[in-house]
Amino acid sequence: MTHGLATTPFGRRTMSLRLLMTQAKARNVAPDKTVHKWKVVQAITEAKDRLGLPDRAIAVLNALLSFHQETTLTTGDALVVFPSNTKLAARAHGVAPATLRRHLAILVEAGIVIRRDSPNGKRYARRGEGGEIREAFGFDLTPLVMRAEEFEALAAEVVAEQKALRLARERVTLARRDITKLITLGLEEGIPGDWAGLHLAYLDLIGRLKRSSAADVLTNVATDLELLAREVTNHLELFINSSIQSANESQVERHKQNSNTDLHESEPASRKTRGESAEHHPDIPGSACDDDVETRRDGSQVGTPLGMVLQACPDILDYAASGAGEGSTGSAIPNWTAFLKTTALVRAMLGISPDAWRDAVETMGVVDASIVIAAILQKGDEVRFPGGYLRALTEKKRADAFSTGPLLMALINANLKAGTSKRASRNTKRDDHED
Repeated sequence: MTHGLATTPFGRRTMSLRLLMTQAKARNVAPDKTVHKWKVVQAITEAKDRLGLPDRAIAVLNALLSFHQETTLTTGDALVVFPSNTKLAARAHGVAPATLRRHLAILVEAGIVIRRDSPNGKRYARRGEGGEIREAFGFDLTPLVMRAEEFEALAAEVVAEQKALRLARERVTLARRDITKLITLGLEEGIPGDWAGLHLAYLDLIGRLKRSSAADVLTNVATDLELLAREVTNHLELFINSSIQSANESQVERHKQNSNTDLHESEPASRKTRGESAEHHPDIPGSACDDDVETRRDGSQVGTPLGMVLQACPDILDYAASGAGEGSTGSAIPNWTAFLKTTALVRAMLGISPDAWRDAVETMGVVDASIVIAAILQKGDEVRFPGGYLRALTEKKRADAFSTGPLLMALINANLKAGTSKRASRNTKRDDHED
C-alpha cells in the first residue's frame, strides 16, 4: 500500500499545483482498473512530442517499469517501484547519474509518475509479517493507469497526423512527377503549347514547399499541383484526340469511297469526281456534299467549304507541310486534316495559351476555332493580341453573336480589294512605260 495523503518532494525540490493535482487524480482512479503497461508505454512513446518528453525520458520510464514484475498495472496493487539510482541507471543503458535525475524530474513534472519520497529521501519498502509490501517509498506508477485512455487518444491523433503528412507528401511527389514528365513529353514531341508558362507555374508552386512544411500546407500545394497536372494532361489529350479523330475520319472516307463504286457509277461524272476528291468529317465542313453543306451528328448543318477558307486566308498556305506559297491553288492543304495540323502550328507561333484554345474548341468546335486561327494570321498586325482576340470571339460565340461566315467573307472582300489595287497599280505603271 502507499501513503494516502499528498506527499511533498524531499530536500530542496519544490511542490507545485500540477503535482498536487496529479496526486489528487491518482487517488480518485477507478478501483480494479487494469492496463497493459507496455501498451501504455507504446502510446506514450508515440505521443512523446505532445507530452514534452525526450527520448531519454522514455528510456528511463522503461527502466522504471522493468522493476514492476507484472505486465499489467491494476489499481489497488503495489504500484510503487523503489530501485536505487545505480540499478535504475544500469537498466536505462548506463545513463549518467545527472542525466538520470534530470529525466526522472521530467517524468514527474509531466505527470507520468508520482514521487513518493521517504522522510530521509531514500527509496525502500516496509513489509508485513507475510512478506507483503505494506508501505513503499519511490515512484508511484498509478498515473499510467489513470491516464491510459488519454495517452492512447494522443497517440491516435499523432498517428493520424503522421498518416495525413505521409499521404500529402505522396500526392506532392506524384503530381510533381506527372507534371515534369508531361511537360517534357510535350516539348520532345513538338506539341504546340505554352510549355514555358506551365513550367514557370510549376516552379512557383513547388517554391512554396519547405522541408518542415505541415500537412495542411502540403495538402494545399498538392491540390494545386494536381490541378496543374490535369491542365497539362487535358492539353495533351485534346491534341491527341483531335489528331486521332481526323485520322479516323480520313480512313472512314477512304473506305466509303472504295466500297460505294456502284453508287459512283450510277451518279453523274461531275458529282462522282467531286465526291472522290473530298474528305468527310462529321464535325468538319467540307465541299463533298451538294451545295457545299454537310450535316453534323447532332443534326445541325454548316456550309464552310475548305476552298472558301483558303481563299479568305491564303497566308495559312505558307505554313503548310509542302510549303506552298502565295498564289497556290490549295494543293498544300488538300483536306481538313492537313488544315487542322497547319493551324496547330500557327497557333503555337502566335503564342495563344492552351486555356484560350481549349475554351474556343469547347465553345465553337475545333474546326471553327481553327478557322479563327487562320483568320488571325491573315489579319496580321491588325490583331495585336491573338489570345485576347480569340477569347473575345469565343465569348461572342457563346452568346450566339458570332459565326465564321461573315469573318471569312470580310477577308475575301479585303483580299479582292487588295488584288484590284495591285492590278490597277500594275496597269498604271505599264501605261506610263508605254508612253
